[in-house]
Amino acid sequence: MLVLKRKQGEAIHVGDDVTLTVLAIEGDQVKLGIDAPRHIDIHRHEVYVQMQTENESARDSANLMKQMIQNKSEA
Repeated sequence: MLVLKRKQGEAIHVGDDVTLTVLAIEGDQVKLGIDAPRHIDIHRHEVYVQMQTENESARDSANLMKQMIQNKSEA
């Protein structure tokens, strides 16, 4: 993991297309501005983890249904 220090108003570039800017520091919270192309998805970590979990559950359900249909057609 790369760790960088930035002050309010300073920025970090990620590749050629993404810029992270420290907009404000208020107590223990940091407000970030993210400038990125529309095709790049940006999510808070906890939202991303929840989305991954829901996607895995949906995939598991689809696989279970597929197995049930196969078993029924074999019977």
